[in-house]
Amino acid sequence: MRIFHLATLADWEAAQAAGAYTTSTRGVTLEQEGYIHASRADQWEGVRAAFYADVTEPLVLLEIDTDLLDVPVVEEPPAPGVAETFPHVYGAIRPDAVVGVTAL
Repeated sequence: MRIFHLATLADWEAAQAAGAYTTSTRGVTLEQEGYIHASRADQWEGVRAAFYADVTEPLVLLEIDTDLLDVPVVEEPPAPGVAETFPHVYGAIRPDAVVGVTAL
């Protein structure tokens, strides 16, 4: 399955150098949140509009192949009382699991 994650170009470049992507969401680390926020193909544009509209630095859309991850991906709501589910990645993402990078 393919899932998507919005990232700053700086965070993605740092992940490639370090060998692991560990940004959960804008300004929040995997360690702080416990998982990395991701979206399905039909969700990422709404996430961008809701949470990244005011970002002025370059953004990229990471396309992640879940078959290449060595950590669990769980579909769950992002907050209590929210019906819609999103894929949450419970661990660092290896750069080789990212099969596409699109500049936004």
